[in-house]
Order: sequence, then structure tokens, then C-alpha cells
Amino acid sequence: MDTIALLIGALGGLIAGIIIGRILLKKVYSQEEQKINEKTELLLKEAELKAETIKKDKIIEAKEHLLKLRSEFEDESNRKRSQISNSENRLKQKEQTLSKQIEQNKRKEDELDSLKENLTAQLEILNKRKSDLDKIKQEQVNALEKIANLSADEARDQLVEALKDEAQTKASSFIKEIMEEAKMTATKQSKKVVIETIQRTATESAIENCVSVFNIESDDIKGKIIGREGRNIRALEAATGVEIIVDDTPEAIIISGFDPVRREIARLSLHRLVTDGRIHPARIEEVVSKTKKNIEEEIVEIGEKTIIDLGIHGLHPELIKLIGRMRFRSSYGQNLLQHSREVAKLCATMAAELGLNAKLAKRAGLLHDIGKVWPEEPEMPHALLGMELAKNTTRTKRYATP
Repeated sequence: MDTIALLIGALGGLIAGIIIGRILLKKVYSQEEQKINEKTELLLKEAELKAETIKKDKIIEAKEHLLKLRSEFEDESNRKRSQISNSENRLKQKEQTLSKQIEQNKRKEDELDSLKENLTAQLEILNKRKSDLDKIKQEQVNALEKIANLSADEARDQLVEALKDEAQTKASSFIKEIMEEAKMTATKQSKKVVIETIQRTATESAIENCVSVFNIESDDIKGKIIGREGRNIRALEAATGVEIIVDDTPEAIIISGFDPVRREIARLSLHRLVTDGRIHPARIEEVVSKTKKNIEEEIVEIGEKTIIDLGIHGLHPELIKLIGRMRFRSSYGQNLLQHSREVAKLCATMAAELGLNAKLAKRAGLLHDIGKVWPEEPEMPHALLGMELAKNTTRTKRYATP
């Protein structure tokens, strides 16, 4: 019985707890629901406020945009009106200018009509006077014919004969005076042509000696160039055909020889040997051989450049080489190539002054000393040798004088 009572009491307590828990849960739920409703209402109010604020901002922006568009429209309208007004003013000015020009043209037409009438009247008067003069002239001619018993044609013929004899006498005297004056001034004019030609083409001359100086950095290099028992210097002299003088001159070696081409080959060979540092007979022969080849190519380039500068064409390759060799030769203290270029220009200028073939004269002036650079020892004067060289190297094509 006690156990049942206990169970019933526990069950009742359980039921009471459930009921109380449900009541409490319902109360808590009601409070939460109320809070949610309050938050919802608060969010709705905030959203409405924001919407109202955004609405007001948009309305203000729309009004500002409308005002801006209205202002731009008014500015554009004012600009258009100003342009239209300016155009109307220009048109009015043009109309006024055209009206003035029309009035001036009309006034000038009236003046021209008046001038035309005056000229017509004066022309009629002149024609009348001319007719009167012709009539008077004819009357005078008739009177003279009666007095002289000669017709007008006969009198004219006699007058022409008399004037012809007088003219022949004066012409003979005039021709004699011209011939004498020409003889007196011919020499003067020819000297003037030569002097003016020289003045137009005069340039400085270059003096070359029979020695060249090769500069070195220190005297220690002189021993390398001489070599053991002089083998190197003998090999260099034999390969180049010049004399190498190594004396007490500080930092310098003298290259002596009458052939400037050989001196230049020796100078360039020495420069390459000293730069390379390997100086022995085999190396000397190799360097001298290469240098000779380079000098030959340079001679051809100089000859070709010279004839191109002077406008001379059609020369034989051997003549071109000889022209290039003139660069390394001097004559009477002047570089031979420079001298020949000057002579070519002088000949062309004088030929042009005299009405002759300037191109042919320029060619002859360039080649006039070609015999001086013939590599072999000449057996005849250089002028005759140059003539023979030009004949032997002339191509089949002939250059006729105009």
C-alpha cells in the first residue's frame, strides 16, 4: 500500500511538473515572440526611414540633374543665338561690301564709257589730221619732182647708193679698229682666263719627303726589330726594299726609300709587327705579304674614288691602278695625285671657257703625269711614257670629241 501510494504521489508530482513546465515554456515562448515582434516592427520602421531618405535623395538628385540639363540647354541656346547673330552680322557686312563694290563698278563703267567716247572723238580727229598730212606730203613730193626733174623712186635710189658707199667706207674703218683692238686684248684675255681658272681650283699642296718616321713607345722595341745579329731588320729590308735606320733618335725609327709605296708598306708592316709582338723573319715575310696586298687594294680604291669624284669614266683598270699610285708619289714638293686632280680641273675649266670638250680635257689633265708612277725604271721621258701607257691600255671603245 505504501508503495502504491508512493507511485501515485510520484506520478502526480510528475504530472504536476509537466504541467508547470508547459506553463513556464509557454510563458517563455510568449516573451520571445513578443521580442521578435518588437524587433520586426523596429526593422520595418528603420527600413521605412531609409526608404524615405533614399526617396528624398533621389528626388533631390533628379531636381539637380533637371536644373543642370536646363542650364546646359540655356547655354547651348544662347551659343546658337550668338552664332546666328554673328552670321547675320557677317551677312549684313558682306551685303554692304557688295553694294559698295557694285556702286564702284558702276562708277568705273561710267568713267570708261566717258573715256571711250573721248578716245573715239580723238581718234576721229587724228584720222582727219593724218589724211590732211598725207595730202600735204603728196603735194610736196609732186612739187619736189617738178623742181628736180626726178621721180620719188629715182631720188630714193640715188640716196641709197650714196649711203651705201659711205657705209662701206665706215665699215672698213670700223673692222680695222676691231681687229687691232682684238690683237691688243687677246693676250690679256687669255691670261685672265688662266688666272681665273687657277683661282677657282687652287688648293694647298702637300710636301712629301723620301723618308718616313715610325714612332715607337719605348727604345726597348728597337732591339726586337733588329733581332739577333740583325736578322729581323735584314729580313724586313729585303722584303720591303727600303732601308730601316735604327739610331739614337729617341722613340723613333727612320724608314728611307725613294719609292713612297714601299715606304708605306714598311711602315704598316712595322706597326703590325710591333702591335703583335712576334717579330722573326718568317713572321716578317707573312706580314709584309699581307700588307702589300692591302696596299694594292687601297691603291685601286683611291684610283676608283678619284675618277668617280672627277666624273671620268671608261678608264682601263691598269690606268686606275697608276692613278692610285700617284697618291704615294710627290713631284716638285707636291703630292702627285693632288697635282693631277688640280690639273684636270684646270683643263676642264679652260676648255669650257674656250668652248672645247671639257670631259676630254679633264681626262688628259688627270693622266698627264701618269708616266711618273710606272713601277719599272723608265727609259724615256715621263710624258712619252705616259702616252705609250695610255695607248697600250686604251680599250676598243674610242671616246670621240664632239
